[in-house]
Amino acid sequence: MRKQGVLLVNLGTPDSPSVSDVRKYLDEFLMDERVIDINPVNRTLLVKGIIVPFRGPKSAKIYKEVWTENGSPLLYYSIRQKEMLQDKLGNKYAVELAMRYQSPSLKTALESLKKLQVESIRVVPMFPQYASASTGSVIQKIMELVSKWQTIPNISFVNSFHDNDGMIEVFAENARKYQPETFDHILFSFHGLPERQLTKADHSGKYCLQTPNCCARLNDVNRFCYSAQSHDTARLIAEKLNLPKEKYTVCFQSRLGNSPWKKPYTIEVLEDLAKKGAKRLLVFSPAFVADCLETNFEISREYHEEFRNWGGEKVQLVESLNDHPKWIEALAGIVLGEPIDRILQPSE
Repeated sequence: MRKQGVLLVNLGTPDSPSVSDVRKYLDEFLMDERVIDINPVNRTLLVKGIIVPFRGPKSAKIYKEVWTENGSPLLYYSIRQKEMLQDKLGNKYAVELAMRYQSPSLKTALESLKKLQVESIRVVPMFPQYASASTGSVIQKIMELVSKWQTIPNISFVNSFHDNDGMIEVFAENARKYQPETFDHILFSFHGLPERQLTKADHSGKYCLQTPNCCARLNDVNRFCYSAQSHDTARLIAEKLNLPKEKYTVCFQSRLGNSPWKKPYTIEVLEDLAKKGAKRLLVFSPAFVADCLETNFEISREYHEEFRNWGGEKVQLVESLNDHPKWIEALAGIVLGEPIDRILQPSE
């Protein structure tokens, strides 16, 4: 019997924290038309003429701060997730890992599945909330690569899993050991996106413009909206922890450029809470399934230091899903299309 192929795809990471490798990574990442969705000429001038030359050395210093003896945290935990998922699914499945940018490449991973002559390929972009710049980019690139194959197996894509109960439970479990009720406030800090990309996702052409707090609740119109899915993820985690709405805030980090990005900005929320007397904050980063530069450095170090400068005492990060066994079970369920205990249980 031929195997079923599974392809896990995360964003990517430099091959090393050297300036040259970081510049190479930034160039491939930011030249993606879905990431910086502006005129191609302007994008080239911005990325190759300004961002990569000047931001490369600064970013390399940050990567050196988060690099471990196992290398990049994102790559390390991605490999662990791939290996653990393979063990969970068994030998009827062939699990491969790829990064949208840099190594291991999508082309290499797909070629490995092709050589195995898998019967089908299930693609899981490892981004809980759908965004054109992440999940959309992965899907587009895979379709471009596979379109050149002489024979194409059945391919299916996971659009998002922002409300997956297993994932929600792991985030909640990771938070419980810090006793969320003892913190002054809780932040759900998601990766930011330009407002124009959120507006483009509104296929009605009017919902975002005419509806106050349009992202606050997920519905049939905004079901593919990154911000609406982010709010829904935060709501579900808060419900697991019995957090009242006034106890937490949904915010967005990691802006790039001068165009408006989704608000409120995490850094501004931190400053406002500090000025109001908050001393201890608990911060989730549920846009990631593995700890990375944005969690281990931006939140745990930069935001913590800024918060203390404004009079606060502690910003505590809730670690990501990483290699938590319950997350691997949830991931297997995502691959198979339903909870794993319904599929892998012994037949009667």
